[in-house]
Amino acid sequence: MKKQISVGVIGGLGPETTAEFYLDVIFTCQKQDKTARPSIIIASVPLPYQLEEDLITKNQSAEKMLPFLIAEARRLEKSGADFVVMPCNSLHVFIEQIRASVSVPVLSIVEETVRFLKERKFKRVGIVSTSATIENKLYENAFAKHGILYETPDSFEQARLGKFIHNLVIGQQNTRDRDGLISIINSFEKKEVDCVALACTDLQLLIPKHERLTIFDTMKILADATVRELLIPDPRASTNRLRTR
Repeated sequence: MKKQISVGVIGGLGPETTAEFYLDVIFTCQKQDKTARPSIIIASVPLPYQLEEDLITKNQSAEKMLPFLIAEARRLEKSGADFVVMPCNSLHVFIEQIRASVSVPVLSIVEETVRFLKERKFKRVGIVSTSATIENKLYENAFAKHGILYETPDSFEQARLGKFIHNLVIGQQNTRDRDGLISIINSFEKKEVDCVALACTDLQLLIPKHERLTIFDTMKILADATVRELLIPDPRASTNRLRTR
């Protein structure tokens, strides 16, 4: 019998996004193959609330998160996951340390987003994300390496984004935050971007839409990449491809 590939999800940051990611992977697998029943293992990180708030709104205490993330990655590996994903952009500050802590591959939302944009030949991208993602230049460095130009919000807009994201993490969604997010996206029009990347997976919960700018959700990009790996005919090919990135 052919071994079924299992994906391990480091989740809970935030819980609604993890739930959306899980459903997206399930339904996309079944859309591509109605007989597909993917094996998904989720580890919800028991992160102290204050640490999460400090990282999202202030880009502080990041190093204190790493032991929690490594513990969950190892738990997933022991549970039988063939590869690991993190449907949270900010956690990718630690992706190399997490990769070094386990023997299974860890798929990168940043690398998959770069691949997605390059395949579609986008040249200038607006980045909407947490302060941690911006200040650590996760996307800026990756885009610059691959010749993709980018624009980011100013400091005032970034502070507003931090509040929107914090509200989402604690389960609060409101129209005012959605309107505020759209106003920030509007500012990218003057910067002549080709598209906008929601580089915070929680922001997709606000369902932002724009009449003229294409908005890409990085969580959806990661979910589709996860499905790609889960449905590959030969499990060994998936593991080998992930390891050689």
